[in-house]
Amino acid sequence: MTPARTCRVAVIDDYQSVAHSVADWSRTGSDCAVSFFHERRTGKALVRQLAPFDIVVAMRERTVFDDELMRQLPNLRLLVTTGMANSAIDISAAARRGIVVSGTRGLLSATVEMTWALILGLVRNVSSEQNHLRNGGWQTTVGADLHGRILGVVGLGTIGTAVARVGQAFGMDVLAWSQNLDAGHTEALGITPVSKERLFMESDVVTLHYRLSKQSVGLIGRESIESMKPTAYLVNTAREQLVDTKALCDALERDAIAGAALDVFADEPPDAGHPLLKAPNVLATPHLGYVTCGNLGFFYSDAVKDIIAFLAGTPIRRLA
Repeated sequence: MTPARTCRVAVIDDYQSVAHSVADWSRTGSDCAVSFFHERRTGKALVRQLAPFDIVVAMRERTVFDDELMRQLPNLRLLVTTGMANSAIDISAAARRGIVVSGTRGLLSATVEMTWALILGLVRNVSSEQNHLRNGGWQTTVGADLHGRILGVVGLGTIGTAVARVGQAFGMDVLAWSQNLDAGHTEALGITPVSKERLFMESDVVTLHYRLSKQSVGLIGRESIESMKPTAYLVNTAREQLVDTKALCDALERDAIAGAALDVFADEPPDAGHPLLKAPNVLATPHLGYVTCGNLGFFYSDAVKDIIAFLAGTPIRRLA
């Protein structure tokens, strides 16, 4: 694309105002004007915000780009998503409208580290104990042990595999399940492949690393949650929609499981009244899994490269 006018680039959902500082946006050239938006917008306000722009850089799945939104953005020619998958973008609709969609690389280690921060924080009651200490108290809880316990990994891709290896380093036995689990892969890792039913019944910590799709919505239903040990924990750094939220809230309210750690919500940021934010024994964080200096640097530096390649007529990392 060789624009006859200044090419306008919108970097949206930059909640922490860091996008401008972790990449060299001047590399897009003097013919590009880059604007950064830090507040989330929806509906007509979003359309008004984005209508003038030729290129939009979207952060993960914070904003939904469906066919109706893209229809109202006649200038849009390139949509860059951080990461190489974004279920909030209608890829088919983009292709029909001639909108190129490109992705970026990322550091999967960031999510692995966050998963273990949540697991350790949850089983050792770090947040509640800190609050007690700050208020003049001392030890009020007894933490759970990980050594010798069972870690259940739902989804043994790159992230799930790395999480499993850390579990083994803690001396945990690891079970794994997914719909397309490679038995040879699990055997090489010293991980036991099991049915979903057995994983939820036997695991002391269940951690989710499954990709969200139409088929995986509600993958972890009431039956799975109800089968967990009363001393077991559920950790979700994947997507909230994988889990039956009501069933999880019910289990937490009844102390049917020991607790849950959650880094993801169906609508982000969630409403203050979200039931999982009100449920007992929950450690909740605002989708910090990918929010590290290194990872954001990868995201936005690659976004710059995607823009440069598109303007040169040779789009890279295409999703559509």
